Amino acid sequence: MLRQRTLKTLTKAVGVGLHSGQRVELTLRPAQPDAGIVFRRVDLPLAVDIPVSAYAVSDTRMASTISNGGAKVMTVEHLMSACAGLGIDNLYVDITAEETPILDGSSSSFVFLLQSAGIEAQEAPRRFVRVKRPVEYREGEGENLKWARLEPYHGYKLSFEIVFDHRVVEGQRHEFDWGKDNYTRDIARARTFGFTKDLEMMRASGLALGGGLDNAIVMDDYKVLNAEGLRFDDEFVKHKILDAMGDLYLLGKPLLGAYSAFRSGHALNNQLLRELLAHEDAFEIVTFEEDRLAPAGFDRPVAAW
Repeated sequence: MLRQRTLKTLTKAVGVGLHSGQRVELTLRPAQPDAGIVFRRVDLPLAVDIPVSAYAVSDTRMASTISNGGAKVMTVEHLMSACAGLGIDNLYVDITAEETPILDGSSSSFVFLLQSAGIEAQEAPRRFVRVKRPVEYREGEGENLKWARLEPYHGYKLSFEIVFDHRVVEGQRHEFDWGKDNYTRDIARARTFGFTKDLEMMRASGLALGGGLDNAIVMDDYKVLNAEGLRFDDEFVKHKILDAMGDLYLLGKPLLGAYSAFRSGHALNNQLLRELLAHEDAFEIVTFEEDRLAPAGFDRPVAAW
């Protein structure tokens, strides 16, 4: 049986929120089978649980925010991406502020935290959402066109294309296939990025208050300003895949299907999930009683960091 996974023990991290600039403490704790991933605002007078789901997403400005009533947690996509990349199904995330810490701007620090705590299999079958027919969400026309699509595929792969009017980024495309590639090596280290020309506008809107060269790739009109340069030649599009993996894992279950996107972002990714869920004939919930029947890669043990 392909089994669900959680942590062996708890682990902690301290950092600042990318957009809020607030100091935040994070505690990742094991959770029972079928609990899912649950964020818990422990700083409030009464702790509030926010289970992840496509419908819990309440804001997609520059990040994915999930809410339950008046309680919210912003910028959950990097931690969710790490959970997706390591196959974590059940986890409690205790958090002391309204935003997940940005750490180094990628998901590699979260991968390290999760692997350091240890990952164990549970006595419950892992449930997947299998895409049965194509589903697409589009916005804009011409130069403003953006789209994201899910199609049937016996496995899980993501392909993404970006286009920017900038000499460093310009156009990039990358495909990541769960059965062939390695998340921790190929995707997890890709950092979020931004442009100095957008920073003043973002901060006026209360965003990017905690951003800087230690947790993002920053570019002026001509070059990357980070002294160490890029971690990958195509780090920008790889980070978009990292984000997409986190956004799609807000479904609450791992996907079996092929995701492709052109200039998509958090908003389109969530609209795509809602479009999928709106059509009962477009998906089904499946388990695998024998590991060998699962698509390539899903039966592999978690690699050490």
